[in-house]
Amino acid sequence: MKKILYVAAECMPFAAAGGLGDVIGSLPAALKSIYGETADIRVAVPLYGSIPAAFRKMFHREAASSVCLSWRRQYCGIFSLYRDGVLYYFIDNEYYFARQDIYGYPDDGERFAFFSMAVLDMLEKVDFYPDILHAHDWQGAISVIYQSFLYGGRPAYAGIKTVFTIHNIEYQGRFSLSMLEDVFGLSPDQADALGWSGEINLMQGAIILADQITTVSPTYAAEILTPAFGRGLDGILQKCAAKLCGILNGIDYTYYNPADSATPLPYTKKTIACKKENKLALQRRLGLPRRGDVPVFAVISRLVGHKGCDLLHKAAKQLLTDQDAQLIVLGAGEDRYEACFRELENSFPEKMRALILYDRDLSREIYAGSDFFLMPSASEPCGLSQMIACRYGSIPIVRRTGGLADSIKSFQIKDGKWEGCGLVFQDYHTDALYEKITQALDLFQNAALHRQLAMQCMEQDFSWNISAGAYARLYQRRISPKKG
Repeated sequence: MKKILYVAAECMPFAAAGGLGDVIGSLPAALKSIYGETADIRVAVPLYGSIPAAFRKMFHREAASSVCLSWRRQYCGIFSLYRDGVLYYFIDNEYYFARQDIYGYPDDGERFAFFSMAVLDMLEKVDFYPDILHAHDWQGAISVIYQSFLYGGRPAYAGIKTVFTIHNIEYQGRFSLSMLEDVFGLSPDQADALGWSGEINLMQGAIILADQITTVSPTYAAEILTPAFGRGLDGILQKCAAKLCGILNGIDYTYYNPADSATPLPYTKKTIACKKENKLALQRRLGLPRRGDVPVFAVISRLVGHKGCDLLHKAAKQLLTDQDAQLIVLGAGEDRYEACFRELENSFPEKMRALILYDRDLSREIYAGSDFFLMPSASEPCGLSQMIACRYGSIPIVRRTGGLADSIKSFQIKDGKWEGCGLVFQDYHTDALYEKITQALDLFQNAALHRQLAMQCMEQDFSWNISAGAYARLYQRRISPKKG
């Protein structure tokens, strides 16, 4: 029986702040579907204060003990919940995790070090020693480091192989070297693997120490080997390139489903004409003029620089000034971008809505009610929004980078048939983005072709079936490596 343990800071539907939560909420169950009864799949996440009471009522108390982190000895409770064939563990410590948000605290390094130490300590208490410990991003990276330095020498832990996934190399877990012993409980002779420019870099440590490194798209795996995308870790990654690969994420086809009741007027590819009614419903909800004859462009994103917000703002202003179109922006992030989009709404109240918040349920209505989806990222490790847009027949307009390059191909006619599922540009420039917006406006005027290409977007398979299969093969190679 194959045994896999995922270690991550987020997991839908329990607690999530972004795409990582979507992945951990979907991949383990998809892998279980592939393996069936031949696998024991488990997930470990912190027990955040924000986890709904409805889930807490279903928890089973596994154990309670104390965990040592350097000189600290802290209470640790372990709770579990079985769902969709996967066993989820929740690491309880109110001092660290009973807070409003998942991230953004001065002691985040200590919080997630405690979490990782508690996870490894937990294995003995629940008598579960995985074949693969799969850690995600810098918050889970510490579990790879502890497995290598502190636990791997124990007989029960010796057979555990580690996989580390980089979801976004921008966030590396960098801390002062003074925290090495005092917070992380590591010795000076272990600093070389973690040291970077006079700091501790937890992502670097996991890259060096993991048996396998993955990232969330093949193109991004190649990009981070270069100085332009590696954020200072390209040299280390080049040395470790033999154990690096990219696997494109999938999306949850159960949650993101235009045919379910979360859509005002449910539809499928065959009934895509109903999408117009969803547009009218969205316009009514947001107080925009209810017009089926106007194209609606959507943005659902964190409002930060690498998401292309500078291009978006300039192109949006030109679109709203020169064209008969509507724009809806949903997301939050840097103050300057939030202010820019609010200002656009004030300038174009009949054409624009800036919804400065995170709302997953509303996002589904926007996907269902929009005609085109804008995603001009400067860098994009994988991206899920462009895949979700395709699922709902909202044609994506994307820049060719990272996972956008791997998932969205330009519309083209080949052998008399249309191929591709979007409008793609290369140069990171407002003019390049606006050229594709202009093409979208022309496409919208040809109702039959617009509908055909929207249906083609809906035909794409971005479910976890393909990606989970790739992970299953990767795990097998690590569990049973070829000899010779």
